[in-house]
Formats: sequence, C-alpha cells, structure tokens
Amino acid sequence: MKPKLKILVLFDAVRPTSLDQDLSAELQTPDWKTEAAVLAALRELGHPHATLALFDDMDLLRRKLQVFQPDVIFNLADQFRNDRALDQHIAAYLAMHALPFTGCGPTALALCKNKAIAKRLVASHGVRTARFVTVPRAQRRLAPPPLAFPLIVKPLREEASYGISGAAFVKTAAQYRARVRYLQERTGDDILVEEYIDGRELYVSLIGRRHPQVCPIRELVFGNLPPGAPRIATYQAKWDLAYRRRRGVASGFVTDLAPAVVRRIEAASRTIHRALEIDGYARLDLRLTPDHEVTFIEANPNPMLSPDEDFAQSAMATGLTYPQLIDRLARLGLGATRS
Repeated sequence: MKPKLKILVLFDAVRPTSLDQDLSAELQTPDWKTEAAVLAALRELGHPHATLALFDDMDLLRRKLQVFQPDVIFNLADQFRNDRALDQHIAAYLAMHALPFTGCGPTALALCKNKAIAKRLVASHGVRTARFVTVPRAQRRLAPPPLAFPLIVKPLREEASYGISGAAFVKTAAQYRARVRYLQERTGDDILVEEYIDGRELYVSLIGRRHPQVCPIRELVFGNLPPGAPRIATYQAKWDLAYRRRRGVASGFVTDLAPAVVRRIEAASRTIHRALEIDGYARLDLRLTPDHEVTFIEANPNPMLSPDEDFAQSAMATGLTYPQLIDRLARLGLGATRS
C-alpha cells in the first residue's frame, strides 16, 4: 500500500486572507466546485491535508509551510491579485524553493499563456496551426491582415474563452477592425487574429512528464447552430447552460474516428506536449478538419479539475476513479523536478 501524503492544497482568493482562513462558505459556491471536489477526494483517500488561500501575500505560504510541512503542494492557485497572468509566478516561487507541487511548472505555464508563442513553437515541431498575426494592444492603425477571411479575433492571453463570442468570427475588414478595437479596449490585451479552420472541436487530455498518457478524446458538439454559423467554442458555448440547451451544444467522447486517425491525434498531442514543455497535466484544444488534418488551437496547462469537466472525464475514462486521479496527480507532483 502506498504511504499517505501530507498535502497542502493551495487556492487563490479574490481578497486578502489570513493564515487559517475559514473557507467553508466559498466551498459551497459553484465557483469553488473544483476545490471542494479535490478536498473531498483527499478525505476519501485519507491523506492528511491543510488548505491555504492566497491573494497577494506570499509570506502566508512561507508561514504555512513552517507550520504544516507538507510532502507536496496541490496547486490550484491560478491567479494572484486577481490576475491570471501571474499564475506562472506562483509556480516559479514553488520551484525556486524546491517545493514539490502538482501541475505544470512555470516554463509550461508561461509558454502556453501566450497563444502566439505556443503556436510558433508547436508549428516548429511540425504540427499544423492556423495562420495568424498579433495586434499590439496600443496599435490603432488597423490595415487588413495578410490572412484569408473569415478570421477569428480573440485576446492573446485570456483563458476559458473569455472575449470570444459570435462577433469573434469576422468576414470583412470592417468587422475585423471593429472587433480588434473592442477587445483592445475591453481586455487591455494584445489581440490574436487567426484564419478560421472549419472542423470538429476536440479536447485531448494528457497526464505525465516525458512520456505522457493520452486520455480518451472528447469533443464539443454543436447541434443546432443556424446554417452557415461557425463552430467556435465561445464563452456562451462553454459556460452558459441555457445557450447550450438552446443550440444543442454538448460535450462527449469521440467514438467514430478510425484508429489511424486517433493515433495521428495522439501523436500530435505528444508532440505539442513536448514542444511546450508541459510537465504535469494539460488539456489541448485541437481542430480536426473534414479531411482529418489535425490543427492546434491552444494548450491549457492545469485545466479545471472538477469531476464534470473534460479533463477529469477523460482521465476517469482510463479506469481511474476521481479520488484515484487526484492521488495520481499528487504523487506525480511529488516526484517532479522543476526549473
């Protein structure tokens, strides 16, 4: 029997916290469903554990480590001071102090955060990506890009489809300029503009470091879109339950691909994993064209871990229970060497 682990579960918070903050109210809310599920799994596994929520004070972590002295940190902190761009720095702090922790290290988090950098790296390893350009947040003169319409316009660094709506799909230079200006003002981010690739929206989950396990492939299915409407994973398509019901948007496992196509997707996924130096767990967003060409969209290191989300669903389809998945991620973090 494997030994029990002392685990410190690290959360992020939206306001300043204390060393022994009572998180019971937050854990009852939908926004904390992942955190609640992980803690329930640790209780079932019998691992001694403690929690800490961080807002803007890393000294809290230092003090907690002195008191609790965990074997591994289960890192669920994906923002600092309400800024998701700073998640890589939390991982860097842990790595700099040689603290074992779950999920990806700072290099993978940084490479995946900037979608343009990720696309260039993946393309350099031979995996197809859509042609794209980036528009700096301060650029005001917007000549039509050297790309073929229709285009997808989205923030360069945002996650969870934030900033992606039906208006992200543009067919004309006027629509392109209007959407870029809107996102520049709304997000304050640089803008990624890429050619639209028609095809199936696939999600591939991986676990591991040098030789990752590729879990069963899932798909976002668009059931009742209007004729000619693009199949894109907008914010509504991912998170708005009423919209999903109305448009017949559903997530499920892919069961109709030939084995050779599945092997091609798995091979591309392992190449992406290596190109982006992913060293924990991740979910890749891919497009599969009608002629079965694999196209990389983006990589999501440390994706949502709640049992009803794509990553956990894929991992559990390998035969793991949810607690077994959490145990595996904790032990994978225990043995990681980060730089």
